Amino acid sequence: MQKVSVPQNSFQFGEISPSTIMRTDSPVYASSAQDLQNMIVLSSGSVKKRTGLKHQGTNSQTDKTVKLFPFVFDDNEEYVIAVGGAYVLCYLLNATGGLTLVETITQDSSGGALPFDKDYLHQYTTAHYGDVMFICHPLFAPRLLTRTSLTDFNISTFSFDVRVDNNVIYQPYTRFHSAGATLNPSKVSGNGATLVTSVNYFVSAHVGTVIRYQGGEISITSVQSATSATGNIVASLNARLAVLNPLRTADSSNKVEVVQLLHGFAGGEAITVIGASAVGGITTAQLNGSRTIHEIIDQNTYSFTAGANANLSEDGGGYVSIGCHAPTDDWDEQSFSSVRGYPAAVTFHENRLCFAGTIAEPDTIWMSKIGDFFNFDVGNAGDTDSINLVAATGDVNEIRYLISNRDLQVFTLSDELYVPTYLNQAMTPTNAQIRRQTPYGCSFVKPASIDGATIFSEVGGRSIREFIYTDSEDAYTAVSISTLASHLINAPVDLAVVHSGFAQSQSYAAMIMGDGSMSLFSSSRSEKRAAWSHVSTNGNFTSVVSVGSRLFVSVLLDSGAAVFSEFTGEVGLDTYLDIAYGNGTLDVSSVYASGTVDVIGYTSTTSAHLGSFDVTAGNITVTAHSDYTNFYVGKKFDAKIVSNPVDAALGAGPATGQIRGVSSVVLNLNNTTSVKVNGRTFNEPSGFTGNKEFRLLGYSRNPQVTIEQDSPMPLQVNGLISELVV
Repeated sequence: MQKVSVPQNSFQFGEISPSTIMRTDSPVYASSAQDLQNMIVLSSGSVKKRTGLKHQGTNSQTDKTVKLFPFVFDDNEEYVIAVGGAYVLCYLLNATGGLTLVETITQDSSGGALPFDKDYLHQYTTAHYGDVMFICHPLFAPRLLTRTSLTDFNISTFSFDVRVDNNVIYQPYTRFHSAGATLNPSKVSGNGATLVTSVNYFVSAHVGTVIRYQGGEISITSVQSATSATGNIVASLNARLAVLNPLRTADSSNKVEVVQLLHGFAGGEAITVIGASAVGGITTAQLNGSRTIHEIIDQNTYSFTAGANANLSEDGGGYVSIGCHAPTDDWDEQSFSSVRGYPAAVTFHENRLCFAGTIAEPDTIWMSKIGDFFNFDVGNAGDTDSINLVAATGDVNEIRYLISNRDLQVFTLSDELYVPTYLNQAMTPTNAQIRRQTPYGCSFVKPASIDGATIFSEVGGRSIREFIYTDSEDAYTAVSISTLASHLINAPVDLAVVHSGFAQSQSYAAMIMGDGSMSLFSSSRSEKRAAWSHVSTNGNFTSVVSVGSRLFVSVLLDSGAAVFSEFTGEVGLDTYLDIAYGNGTLDVSSVYASGTVDVIGYTSTTSAHLGSFDVTAGNITVTAHSDYTNFYVGKKFDAKIVSNPVDAALGAGPATGQIRGVSSVVLNLNNTTSVKVNGRTFNEPSGFTGNKEFRLLGYSRNPQVTIEQDSPMPLQVNGLISELVV
């Protein structure tokens, strides 16, 4: 029989999958565990019992399902926004800690019902700028949550800027019709124009949308059939030609050529020439007025018959407009509507508001003019004009999220793409492009940045990947970071990254899974360290959000109540209340009406777990503990560490698979009041720091060390040394 001391100096790789149980050859094995429940991995490699969940509010709405979003105006005015089915709750973060409900919104600013649907909340995307948060989903027009004062909010529908004469809406437009399909208005101005298409096009939902005929806007008022609708012409259908001096004459001919880009005419149409100056000896009176198209020369050029012959061949005419209501294929429709859908993704990037991914155009990105977030006029493709990009990579990429990072990162159902940022150059309509990078696809969980990378949940919800630019590849890669802890990934539904979270110096990614559990991830790229652990509570986590260094969750308790809580305090209780002693009867009815709760009594210098108490009519009695000034009341949670099977390399080979036992374990503890190791209990009410030995019994082929704590008090394990008997 041989005894070997096997040290475990850290848990820096966190919890790993049971599938790795034979990987004793890997350095990860010696610095990880099979189970880290309700423990967080510190940057030092130690593990510490997570902070408790302090009760911050109860959702009293009939439907409890919500999605949490951050809203930060400045360091002193921060909010948590809970979007539910047809309602929004706005919580202000107090200077003393905690949340105060300042606004409950059930109608928009016009008195209409909110479009939010509980079945799609996890798909909603937001972007925040100053006092306004944009909320997007393909099934409704973008909504604006606007803060009007410290405690007042309202919701309105996003609307594009309009030209000062109200004749032009600065919104994006798209040609949805097939090639060669024409539109023929019955007149050039006024209301009640009949619009006839050469193919089936109109549906009843077109009412209220805008069609552009050669750049002139027509608002649809009714639909008669698939090929006929009625609309009001916003301004006369006079298209000012983009080319200066677009007229060309030929000596001794009355035929005048016109350059009109993508005119869409077939020939023989009646047009009205407006504003042309004399050219080639033909006077303005002989040019302007009603004319007939004589010949179609190409898609950008046609000719008409003037009132006289030219005596000179030249180009001229100045700025010319063409009025017409003849059939043409030069027409388009507003990009965002109930017919075509609305943006799925939204963000701010390089001082532009960016939308992406409607139902009809799932692979398109629209960017506003620089610094003018409600203006999407493409203009003449000037540097500050709006940008319209299509991810034409060979597949239809359904864009789900836009992330403004080093570049504009684009996460779709099937691929990960990006729009590059150029050194010392702004993104412009002439240099913007979309590049395809990796082929994994993103599920409906908004990606988040941590440790220099953007992490995202792969389609299918079985893997978490990090999207990061590598100089060696000169491209983005998307390596799985959950391979060694794949058992902790189960269809994620929400993700938040908290920097300096849990009162630690590092960042943590908190992911809520489809089963209501939570997984925590932290990494340090410089130290080549990545760690996972998992968190459970009394009920199911439903949403998570970070605001600065604070992490908030919504939880559906086992009792059926829905509460908002914050990870805070060295308290081993969940959904806990902090109550002063008073007369010895504590009112806990805001959360607990009956059942049992655990209580920690504390003063400015001491604290102790007082045990479990029965709740009667929303109250508990602590008269026997009058020596404590305050009490934490909540539900305790268990903390557990289960080591990998203790193994060692012996002279005759590894001990893997042999019958062996752990005769003793020495734990290095920090400020720990109680701990249980393989059933052996140690208590030190004042807190113990140092090495503590535990004598153990038992043999197996996979001996493990199980470290537990079921009291709601502090626990930190820095490492352990196991004495292995083979």
